Amino acid sequence: MYEHNHPRYNHHHYNHQHRHPFRRAVTLIGCLILIGAGSTGLVFFSKKFLMPAEDPQNVSIVIEQPQSENLPSSEDGSSQLSPEVILTDSPLGQLLAQANLLAMQYDYDGAIALLKGDSQYADDQSVAAVISEYESIKSTLVEAKISEITHVFFHSLVMDTSKAFDGDHDSFGYNQVMTTVGEFEKILQSMYDKGFVLVRLHDMAYETADENGNMIMKPGSILLPEGKIPFVMSQDDVCYYPYMADDGFATRMIIGEDGKPTCEMRIDKDTTLVGSYDLVPLLEDFIQKHPDFSYKGARAVIAFTGYEGILGYRTAEKYADDPNYDYEQERQEAAKVAQCLRDNGWELASHSWGHLNMGTIEWERFAADTDNWEAQVETLIGPTDIILFPFGADINDWHPYTLENERFVYLHKAGFRYFCNVDSNQHWIQFGEDHIRQGRRNLDGYRMWKDITAESEGRERKLADLFRAEEVFDPARPTPVPEMDGGT
Repeated sequence: MYEHNHPRYNHHHYNHQHRHPFRRAVTLIGCLILIGAGSTGLVFFSKKFLMPAEDPQNVSIVIEQPQSENLPSSEDGSSQLSPEVILTDSPLGQLLAQANLLAMQYDYDGAIALLKGDSQYADDQSVAAVISEYESIKSTLVEAKISEITHVFFHSLVMDTSKAFDGDHDSFGYNQVMTTVGEFEKILQSMYDKGFVLVRLHDMAYETADENGNMIMKPGSILLPEGKIPFVMSQDDVCYYPYMADDGFATRMIIGEDGKPTCEMRIDKDTTLVGSYDLVPLLEDFIQKHPDFSYKGARAVIAFTGYEGILGYRTAEKYADDPNYDYEQERQEAAKVAQCLRDNGWELASHSWGHLNMGTIEWERFAADTDNWEAQVETLIGPTDIILFPFGADINDWHPYTLENERFVYLHKAGFRYFCNVDSNQHWIQFGEDHIRQGRRNLDGYRMWKDITAESEGRERKLADLFRAEEVFDPARPTPVPEMDGGT
């Protein structure tokens, strides 16, 4: 059976008292509040909204039921809304609310274009006032340094620590490379409080043609309020492997009733829950509460292998003749969910087809793995230009890629332009003429434990810019966390 919001797995405990540090006031933001069925009310804002807006509970709103003679009117008798008053169920109110959401996510150009492009309200004084304010705010934004953008990553989140850390063979690896749901939520809150803003890899750099028609990689332009810190997030192995089925993790991703990706989690043979049981829906929940955590609607990079299938669907060719699966149905459902991810702002990536060390395996196996990715995974999810190397490995050392590196050439011909290894430093980015490389930071049990023990062992903390590990570390996690034996 399916259940929603099972109390045992209800982990949504966010602090809504946070104030956005960018305190510029906006004259008007539409707020849709219905007083009753069929009624029309006016919302008078007793103070200006902040951009991005504070939480609704922290904004003083007075709701009145005005008489028609209280409405300001033009010479022809039609109602005109001042910059302080909006009909709550009016098209104008809805238009301004849409523009506000864009502005909250730093897309001032998009918000202005939306308002100017509406033929009915483009000349409305309320719209003109908001456009003027957006333009004023935009002029204060600061361009981010692409070379200083950090990239953090996770694996599947542990939802039930009693199952994941039960002492069996798999729990050893879970303790090293996985993050618990409680830790993840605390990390998000800490990074939000510190001013971090999620951006896309494609915001950092983009492929374009030069004056000779050659395709090159150019740095992007990310404009944020002063003090805001852009970062990239990714998640590896979003495949929900069979061996994880009863260990306290989500079991597959589906499309929720709201059209957004969510997760199923099998509790036992008779009970499957639907809800926020992994990174994708949890991050979506957080951004819905804090839209200013996302730059222009950015979400994380989601990476797959292919040897078992993706997203919890058994899409690998070895399942084609397995009587336990409807192979074509598995592939169709996986493709729908992958498209849903793309439609909702998530970037999709390769983690290699077979979860292999792409820098050390023999050439024939390297080429075959890349070909399998194209044939078995890209046929489901569409073209991908991002590869997140398994094991944190790379196909070269820190020196730039060259055309003498046949592995780089092969991957480049396969369409890859963004190449990410693992590096515990705050940021490591290398631009090539037609590609970009970036180091990623693992926020898992191993790395947090290393931070907790750093001072006693005379080492430098690696996570202090993001959070204090002692405040995040899950008390249910066994200690000491074992040393890494290679495996991301």
